[in-house]
Amino acid sequence: MLHSAINAFVLLFLINRVNVTLATEPVCSKFDYEEKLLEKVIRQEIKVETMESEIVKTQDSVLSTLNEINKKVVDINDRFEDLRNNITEEMIAKTKDLEKKEELFKNLIEELQANFTSDTENQRKAITDRQEFFKNLFDELRTNFTNDMENQRNALTDLKEEIASPSVAFYAHHVTDLVLDVTHEIIVFDTIITKEGSGYDTSTGIFTAPVGGLYQFTVHVCALTETYSVVGLSLTGKVVAAATNYDRDHYICSSVGAVVRMNSGEQIWVKCTSGSSTYRLYQDNYRMNTFSGILLNK
Repeated sequence: MLHSAINAFVLLFLINRVNVTLATEPVCSKFDYEEKLLEKVIRQEIKVETMESEIVKTQDSVLSTLNEINKKVVDINDRFEDLRNNITEEMIAKTKDLEKKEELFKNLIEELQANFTSDTENQRKAITDRQEFFKNLFDELRTNFTNDMENQRNALTDLKEEIASPSVAFYAHHVTDLVLDVTHEIIVFDTIITKEGSGYDTSTGIFTAPVGGLYQFTVHVCALTETYSVVGLSLTGKVVAAATNYDRDHYICSSVGAVVRMNSGEQIWVKCTSGSSTYRLYQDNYRMNTFSGILLNK
């Protein structure tokens, strides 16, 4: 539907230009003019198809990333369930073993006490020594068991934190100030479509990483006919991706992106890399200027 609407718009535009031009075109060049007109229409259709292909590729890339994230979440949940089952079974087994040993030591001590009640001081001392030995052994076993349980709890806590990793993603569009007349000026995409977690500020155009991790960012911009669009993706002041577009006869759009690792609190934005009063972006019902980003993993 979008392709048909664009083709219809382009054809009407070209027919209008033909009608205006035919009023002054000499009769002898009619066929030559029609041939040139046909060539322009074909070139326009090819460029429209190229634009559609780029948009589809961008959508496929985002869907692929989301599918990979979903697979990782399922895998982590499975690992968490297996670890929880293993920990529970191990805790039960160790508890039963400790109870058996404690009962064994208790019975042995009681037996020793009954057998040697009437014995000499040396015998009583031997009993005391054995009691002390078993007490120390029991304390050691209890300490080891406590340490094992603490390690298991820490592992479980780490896994819970990994599963509870925040979801961070944003998708913004619409640029109010389309003129690219100031070098290094931040381009503000002031309308948010998708906002998972926090990070992107529609008033400043800056994304601040709420957590450290590996991020993917994509910028899509369109340029006015016979003007340049010069933009770059700036990570804490350093350009990590850039693009320049120009077409003498038609509106043109393009995309640029980057995958970068950010620390918590670091910032990234889209800026004009070379300012001029004749440079400007363009947007309408068929062309959108967009800026998006997503946290791939911590």
